[in-house]
Amino acid sequence: MLKRIWSLIIKEFIHLRSDWWLPAFMLIGGASELLAVAWATSRPITNLPLMVFDQSQTAASRALVVGLENTNTFASPQPVNDMQTIQAAMDRGQVSAALVIPPDYAEQLQSSTGKPNLLMILNGSESTPAQAANRAVQGLAREIDQRILIGRLGLSDEQFSGFNPSLRVWFNENLSEALYTTPAELGLMLEFTTLLFAALAFSRERELGTIEQLLVMPFSSLEIIIGKSIPVIIVGFADFLLMLGMIHFAFGVPVRGSFLLLLVLAFGYLLVELGKGLVLSVISKTQHQAFLLVLLVGMVDFMFTGYAAPVESMPKVLQWFANVIPAHHWLTILRGIALKGAGMDVLWPNVLALAILGIVIGTFSLQFVRKALD
Repeated sequence: MLKRIWSLIIKEFIHLRSDWWLPAFMLIGGASELLAVAWATSRPITNLPLMVFDQSQTAASRALVVGLENTNTFASPQPVNDMQTIQAAMDRGQVSAALVIPPDYAEQLQSSTGKPNLLMILNGSESTPAQAANRAVQGLAREIDQRILIGRLGLSDEQFSGFNPSLRVWFNENLSEALYTTPAELGLMLEFTTLLFAALAFSRERELGTIEQLLVMPFSSLEIIIGKSIPVIIVGFADFLLMLGMIHFAFGVPVRGSFLLLLVLAFGYLLVELGKGLVLSVISKTQHQAFLLVLLVGMVDFMFTGYAAPVESMPKVLQWFANVIPAHHWLTILRGIALKGAGMDVLWPNVLALAILGIVIGTFSLQFVRKALD
C-alpha cells in the first residue's frame, strides 16, 4: 500500500513539474499578496491632499494651517478663493479634505466670549483617508480648545493639568495596523491557496481526460486520495512557513507563543481545508469551475472570520454560523499564539471546535470522494 501511495505522490510531483505555475502561484502568489498588504498597512497615512479657503487671512488662521501640516497627515495645503473650487475638486476626487476658515475666526478666537467655528469637509467616498483626516483634525481641535480654555481661565499648563488617565496597550503597543492585518491575511491566504490546490487535484485530471486512466490502475480510492493529498499538504505547509517567516523578519510580527504548537495547529488546519478542497474537486468538471467554487467558499469564509468586521458585532444567528467556519477559529488561534503568546489553556475552545469541524468535514469528504471515485 505504501509503495503504491508513494508512486502516486511521485506522479503528482511530476505533474507539478509540468504545471509549474500552480506551486509557483501558491508559494509566490500568496507571499506577494501578503507582502503588498503588509507593506501598505504598516505605513501611516500621510500626504493627503488638502484645500484651504482662508477668509480670515490673519496670523491665527495661518497658525491653524501650519498646525494641520504638522500633523503629518496632510500634504502642503492648496489655497483656494471660493467654494466652487472645493466642490469641483471633491467631485473629481482630487482632495481628501478641505478647510474653510470664516472671516471672523481671529476675532472670535481672541474674544473672551467668542466661539470660533471652522468648517472641515471630508471626502467620505474614500472612508480610510477620511477617517485619518478626521482623527488629525479632531486632535488639533482639542489642542486649540484646550489652549482657549486655559487662556480664558488664566491658568498655566501645570495648573490646568488634572485628570491624566494611564493608557496601556497590550499585545500591540504601537497600535500597528500591520500586526492586525498581516496575521489575518496570512491565515486567509493559506486557506485560499490550500483550497485551490486541493480543488484542482481531480478536476485537472477530469479536464485532461486522465481520470479514467487513474481509476483503472491497481489503486484503491483511499490510496488515490492519500496520494493526491500529501503533495497539497507539503506545498501548503511550505507556503505557511514562507509567509510566516516573511511577516516575522520583514515586518516584525512576533511569535510570542509556542512555535511548535503553532506548527502543529497549522498542520491540522491544512487537513481541514484539504477536506473541503477535495469535495470541491470531485464536484467540479473543469479547473475553471473549481476556481470559481474556491472563490465562492473563500469569500463566504472571509465574511465570518472577523477580519473584515468583528463577529461580536454581527447578529446572533450569524455569530452562531461563524462558529462552523474553520477559518474563524484558525485566525483566533493564529493571533492568539503570535500576538498574545497564548497556549492551550486559553485556545482550547477554538482548538476543540477546529478539531470537531475537522472530524466532521474530513469524514464527509472521505466518504464523498471515495463514493465519487468508486
